[in-house]
Amino acid sequence: MTTTAGHPDRAVARAAVARAVLLGRAAATLTVVGGGLRLSAQPAPLVAVLALVLLTTAVALIVLSRHPHVVAHRLPVLVADAATVLAVLGLAGGDVAFFSCAVGASALAGVLAGFWALVPAACYAGLGYLVAGQVLGAVPDAASLAGFVLAFPIVNVLVAAGAAVATAALAAHVALSVNLVASAQRTAAAAERARLARELHDSVSKTLRGVSFAALALPTSLRRQPALAEQLAATVSAGASAAVRQAQDVLDGLRLDDPDREFGVTVDRICRRWAAREGIPVRSAVAGGDLPLELRYELAQILHESLENIARHAGAGLVTVELAYTRGGVRLRVADDGTGFRVPAEWSGCHGLTGMAERAAAVRGTLRVESGPGAGTTVVVDVALTAAAGAPS
Repeated sequence: MTTTAGHPDRAVARAAVARAVLLGRAAATLTVVGGGLRLSAQPAPLVAVLALVLLTTAVALIVLSRHPHVVAHRLPVLVADAATVLAVLGLAGGDVAFFSCAVGASALAGVLAGFWALVPAACYAGLGYLVAGQVLGAVPDAASLAGFVLAFPIVNVLVAAGAAVATAALAAHVALSVNLVASAQRTAAAAERARLARELHDSVSKTLRGVSFAALALPTSLRRQPALAEQLAATVSAGASAAVRQAQDVLDGLRLDDPDREFGVTVDRICRRWAAREGIPVRSAVAGGDLPLELRYELAQILHESLENIARHAGAGLVTVELAYTRGGVRLRVADDGTGFRVPAEWSGCHGLTGMAERAAAVRGTLRVESGPGAGTTVVVDVALTAAAGAPS
């Protein structure tokens, strides 16, 4: 039997089961003692047992709650618990309270020491047989009690084995749950890093690459074509400013969503902030529920870009935003009553629409734009939740 600390999650699981065993033993012992008080001609020893069990259980529960890793020090804990059992035996003699405490001690040993608990459990069983022999010898005509009294000590061994098996199963379940959560966190972190890399590659890195090309041509141009050098310097300055703006846009985009709240809260907040800034009312109808992190991010970006396009081009007086869960998917709809435009067959020249379509495609969704001169504009994004690797909770 070792006293080294095991896996921290298993220690917490063992401490939780140990608290349950202590509470169960206390309840059983107090019930037995309470019944004995009404039948005993000398209640003083039973009252002492009652006080001892209450005190030791309270102290043990406090220690386990504040310092659950104390279960790693198995030998001192089991020795202290054995002292309690012997104290009960000394106070109550062969009363049922002793057998109840001994069974609880065997269960606690199974929780803390696994199958090594069979050693102390066998000791409790042997002690129980000695006590049972004295009880049967002191009671006249005890043949009717012999079966029960002599069978009861073996319960110590059975309870110790059962507690060891149950605790091992619980510890394995806790470890598996922790590993699953850690794996999900690692996957989410990897997805977040990949998304940030894509954002930076699609915006800042391309701009900086153009800046670097212009900067490389500057030395030669300064010697041969001063006017061109001046233009290149202006290009470098403008490109650097654009890179700063794009980096700021990426950071602002990261702040759009609050993953700790439902996505509908994010949609409402984006709409309110935009309406307050632009002075254009927004009517929002948002369904409850939640979405996977990556899908939330892309939908928030599409909503933000749609509203920015309305502010720049639509001349709208009212905007309607709807977030609804369709059969097997989610739909974001942004509509305005502005001037509208003729939607081109190809979006190659419409960088805003192209970017939104790429964001929808990143979560295996589709983006549809409906508009016409004087008819306003409607942007609809449909995403199948099974394809987006999640469903609203």
